[in-house]
Amino acid sequence: MSELLMILAAGILLDRFVGDPDWLWRRFPHPVVLFGHAISWFDATLNRNRYTDYQRRMAGVATILFLLAASLLVGAGLHHALMSLGPLGWLVEVVLVAVFLAQKSLSDHVIRVAQGLRKDGLAGGRRAVSMIVGRDPETLDEPAVCRAAIESLAENFSDGVVAPAFWYALFGLPGLLAYKMLNTADSMIGHKSPRYLAFGWASARLDDFANLPAARLSALLVAIGAWARFGRHRARNALDIAFRDHGLHRSPNSGWPEAAMAGALDIQLAGPRIYAGARVDEPMINGAGRPVATLLDIEDGVTVFHGAGAALLGLVLVCAAFLFVL
Repeated sequence: MSELLMILAAGILLDRFVGDPDWLWRRFPHPVVLFGHAISWFDATLNRNRYTDYQRRMAGVATILFLLAASLLVGAGLHHALMSLGPLGWLVEVVLVAVFLAQKSLSDHVIRVAQGLRKDGLAGGRRAVSMIVGRDPETLDEPAVCRAAIESLAENFSDGVVAPAFWYALFGLPGLLAYKMLNTADSMIGHKSPRYLAFGWASARLDDFANLPAARLSALLVAIGAWARFGRHRARNALDIAFRDHGLHRSPNSGWPEAAMAGALDIQLAGPRIYAGARVDEPMINGAGRPVATLLDIEDGVTVFHGAGAALLGLVLVCAAFLFVL
């Protein structure tokens, strides 16, 4: 178990400083892209308009159970094969872990929003934020662009960094691959549109369950990042707002890291926004915080994010040392 955690720690470090090299994924498909192809095949094959809602729901249940079972088997086979190679296998597994984390790529995308605002004003910020959020960028003023970037940073810290690390720590490569398959399925078929309300029901519910522990842990890690950047008061504020306002978010999990980040930066997040021309009215998280977010808040948010990532690495190393002593 301690060896597994050391591989995870090395993977977190590799992802933090190297990330996903664009040149590699321009030549080869990213594993998540392959997951997407598999999900799309099941969607096209089993999610037929002529089926009743019950039939589509059962087809969705069968789809995600099969994909999870396949991910577990592939992960177990890969791990067994790699461990038989000795140190070379360990190194390859470190790389695989880093591939499924998103620390550097996420912070790079978010910091580009601040750079776009600084260089090209609102138009530059809108272009950059459109790469990471689903809301209509042309409806966003500058504070809304900043809020969108910070919200994406916080939410994806949970399901793009903490959750994959959590499930790898528990179950190794099988757990990591199964989580990423589930999370990809939720993003593709788990939304509440007429086509996917029934077929994606199981994927959405399982994804909520899988992210439950990581979302709460991510709020604690964000608070530690706030302590490193701003001091104890902001760390306490991050935790207070996370416990108080997490339920204001439409997601049972995303509210935890977003509320913690709102408290860490002392700004309002969430609130009304527009998706595909439709207005979604949601309450503001941290309503007593500053109402106007700026590009400096984006940069501070990225600093807090990196502090939270360092705290995650420290937690993994402490657990590894504890298990080694035992």
